[in-house]
Amino acid sequence: MAEPRPPKTICWEGGLDGCIQMVDQTLLPGEFRVIACRDVETLWEAIRSLRVRGAPAIGVAAAMGTILAVREAATPQAFFENLTRVCDYLATSRPTAANLFWALDRMRRRADGLRGRPLREMKETMLAEAQAIRREDAAICRAIGEMGQGLIPDGGTVLTHCNAGGLAASEYGTALAVMFCAHERGRRFRVYAGETRPLLQGSRLTAWELSRAGIDVTVICDNMAGHVMRDRGVDLVVTGADRIAANGDTANKIGTYGLAVLAKAHDVPFYVAAPRSTFDFSVPDGSAIPIEMRSAEEVRRGFGRLTAPEHVPCYCPAFDVTPAELIRGIVTERGVVEPVTRGRIRKIFPIRACNVGEIR
Repeated sequence: MAEPRPPKTICWEGGLDGCIQMVDQTLLPGEFRVIACRDVETLWEAIRSLRVRGAPAIGVAAAMGTILAVREAATPQAFFENLTRVCDYLATSRPTAANLFWALDRMRRRADGLRGRPLREMKETMLAEAQAIRREDAAICRAIGEMGQGLIPDGGTVLTHCNAGGLAASEYGTALAVMFCAHERGRRFRVYAGETRPLLQGSRLTAWELSRAGIDVTVICDNMAGHVMRDRGVDLVVTGADRIAANGDTANKIGTYGLAVLAKAHDVPFYVAAPRSTFDFSVPDGSAIPIEMRSAEEVRRGFGRLTAPEHVPCYCPAFDVTPAELIRGIVTERGVVEPVTRGRIRKIFPIRACNVGEIR
């Protein structure tokens, strides 16, 4: 039976003495389990090991993670020391996702505005801020879906890569939000989900989400994408993003760049869906986006089975960068950036006079 709403990926349960609850995405699709994070170390591990993943969801997790540290403070001085320590620590968990740093910067700025207030008030205000980030993320993702749903024609075919659904955000997603909204309007269409080597987020997570919502989805191996575009017909490709540079160059799960090249070769429009918080205006272009390197074991021994000789090196970047010229448009909560140029991006998201942390 189809479930009309995507799952709630992450939330804060209880008051100041509560905890972060999240879907453990490493267990899907075989098992749906909600786990609790009650300390910063457990949260760091959850982010690093991809129990929680997707740029918006990582940002929400980071904001909530600051509460796990500041609530332990016995004095205002300890409050700010704990905040600095936890922000620096969580920033080491995954270097590419812009939302992680955006959320930490926002929590720091909120704390700075509380100096001189009673300690209990500071803690409660910070919790309220973290919860607001989650609520805003859900609303923004819904808006992205509304802005992009018209791209999908009735009877059309969409191809996507990795997972940019409710599991990658608070509950609705970015790229998949476009599909959820089109589906809610009664449009019928097919989705091809690339499996997304080496950790199979497309086959494990995207196919799970779309089929759960009653959307026609077919899993393909990543190296089938060109064949599918040529022989099966694809109307558009839409993916999420982990960081977008000021000129529109976009970092997303490894394999996205190759997919964009194939889309260009087959005259298939390639779209990215992402919120404002994924844009990093301190980065001029994609060459300056830091690319996370993952353990070679994720390639050599994915899911526990040896698939490459022990002595052979394995190269495992988590992301690649798609140049702006290969992207037809970027679907945001404020509209579609099309064409993808520095000027068009700034028109939709005017940059205020502020420091790097505020414009990230």
